[in-house]
Amino acid sequence: MTKDQPEFIVAKDLSFIGILTDIKKSSTALQPIFEAFTNSLEAIKLKTKQDETFNKGEIKIRINVNELIDNNFEFNSCEIFDNGVGFDQTEFTRFNIFKDNTKGFKNLGSGRIQYAHFFEKTVIKSNFIKNNEFFEREFVISKSRPFLDKNAIVKQRYIKSSNVKQTFSNLTFSNLLENSYVYHTLNDTILKRDLLKRYLHYFCFNSTKIPKIIIDFYVNNILKSSSSITKKDIPQFDKKQKVQIPYLKPTKSATSYESTNKKEEFEVATFKVTKDLLDSNDVKLISKGEVVEATKINLTGISKNDNINGNKYLVLVSSNYIDEKDTNNRGELEIPSRNSSKILNVFNSEVIFLEDIEEGVNIELAKLYPEIEEIKEKHKNELQELKEMFFIGDEDDVDINLNDDDKRILEKYYEAQAKKEAKIDAIIKQTIDRLENLDTTSKDYEVELEKEITALVKIIPEQNKRTLSHYIARRKLVIELFSKILAKKLKTQNIKSRDKDEALIHNLLFHQKSTNTYDSDLWLINEEFIYFKGNSEFKLKDLELDGKKVFRTKFEEEEERHLKSLGESRIDRRPDVLLFPEEGKCIIIEFKTPKTNVSDHLTQINQYASLIRNYTTEDFEIKTFYGYLLGEGIEPRDVQGAVTTFEYSHNFDYLYSPAQKVIHFEGKENGSIYTEVLKYTSLLKRAELRNKKFIEKLGLK
Repeated sequence: MTKDQPEFIVAKDLSFIGILTDIKKSSTALQPIFEAFTNSLEAIKLKTKQDETFNKGEIKIRINVNELIDNNFEFNSCEIFDNGVGFDQTEFTRFNIFKDNTKGFKNLGSGRIQYAHFFEKTVIKSNFIKNNEFFEREFVISKSRPFLDKNAIVKQRYIKSSNVKQTFSNLTFSNLLENSYVYHTLNDTILKRDLLKRYLHYFCFNSTKIPKIIIDFYVNNILKSSSSITKKDIPQFDKKQKVQIPYLKPTKSATSYESTNKKEEFEVATFKVTKDLLDSNDVKLISKGEVVEATKINLTGISKNDNINGNKYLVLVSSNYIDEKDTNNRGELEIPSRNSSKILNVFNSEVIFLEDIEEGVNIELAKLYPEIEEIKEKHKNELQELKEMFFIGDEDDVDINLNDDDKRILEKYYEAQAKKEAKIDAIIKQTIDRLENLDTTSKDYEVELEKEITALVKIIPEQNKRTLSHYIARRKLVIELFSKILAKKLKTQNIKSRDKDEALIHNLLFHQKSTNTYDSDLWLINEEFIYFKGNSEFKLKDLELDGKKVFRTKFEEEEERHLKSLGESRIDRRPDVLLFPEEGKCIIIEFKTPKTNVSDHLTQINQYASLIRNYTTEDFEIKTFYGYLLGEGIEPRDVQGAVTTFEYSHNFDYLYSPAQKVIHFEGKENGSIYTEVLKYTSLLKRAELRNKKFIEKLGLK
């Protein structure tokens, strides 16, 4: 069996250049190590089957790094040793078959592709036994040019007799093809954590049979630290329970199924695992000691993201029935699903469906863990809140499961609505098409026309109702956001930086630097405001309306003096919002932070009105102004004490100043301004009341 000459393992009927292009480099940086670790577990398991006296499986991992300056490291190599069966001819052949599907843990033969993608060279030295003689095999995996020129990624260096009387494999990864922070910072504790997370299902089910696992961290060839994975690191089962699931058989008509007296026993083992170790709640089927990946069942009581007291749930289900349904295709079980259209044609005897196992397991879990019912109730309440927020009726047929987040629930709802609206549109189109068949001279004309009118009257309100519900739902969200800003509940408000409240409110109502009033939320102040032309926080000198400059660019000497007096540049000022409802009119809106005393800024709007009245072009002769000064720090006596024309409206909780003069300095007709001072909380209450009435009129609540 000795072969001293190197030999490329040449692929037949496939191109490795094409394979390396098709099978991309894994996004999981440690995938090569995981692939090698999987091979080691498998090799030890095979050794156990071959030798009943073998019970001391061992995997040793050595991480080698070079120390750089500033206590940084550079990855050098990683060695993975196991005392498993070794790469005998059977295992070496299987290793070299692309996408091999023969039974053997959960690796599909694509591991060597990942070895080649990550490392310039992977060397495997292995001892194996044949006919009671020991042999050593060494081979290399690489995608370097000498290999690909031979249409190969594996080169066997030699096979020779070995003086070492034990089986083993020793794999060495070296020369990273690309710099990797993950590998340069890898050490024994990090790899231990990642292996525990990656192989948790396997470790939990095989906690009494896992090999000795040691991870050494070497710096400049000196052992720096060492970690091991032992039984103590693996969560112990929390509960075990037997579940009896009945067989079904087809009815005489072969259109449905009925229960039989025959039952199968399944064992359900549950583990409570810290959320740091287990990313999501999960249930796995176990076949012959291995976790089945391809055939899946779901937890129906809790979602993947739920945790209870900081723990996730891992549920492992095993049974002789599952073992008997195993196949030679890794991870695939011959357990039928109710959804399979072939079922009634392929069996004539009793059967247990995958859905029956799922239902039985989840019923038992609900008994074992009453807290799951609390989680289900929580999800039910959250779903109801979402329905109320977006006016999703119970009549809307939307298939929602526990793992759907809010985004997916709404997507499903809108998909269902789109289908309904398409159906409605189709009916309307059919009604319109039928009009061609009406004959105005027929004696039945009025009757037939009335039928079509009645059909449309039934459909159109439903269509309009849905459109309006979206409109009101958006407003409800804006109101909710406004409320959170005022209550300082946004995360950005809790960051220790400058006060953002005014900017948040400003951008909520009408985004700064915008001229699109229609898509603004100025309706919070007045419903009509969204229909007016306007702008937000533009310098007065830059204002344009219908493509025309609002302010003059040339001024008389006295005008120029005034505009720049006291060290200011008055037409560089930026009102928060200016709206122009019609010719000759202007609405001025100013926002103040909630903690600002608004009475200190009562004349600001009047000053803007004065500048607009005196310095605009002839195309914009504006004489009528409406001012809105908004804030939360409003003390009525301060306001009235500062400007005596303000009056207080007790019914609507705001102050207003009847028309005041806006003087024209050059003797032209004076303008006038009406001003209101009101609280954000008052605006919020008004908006909530208006939206509530809309909702009631639409019959959405």
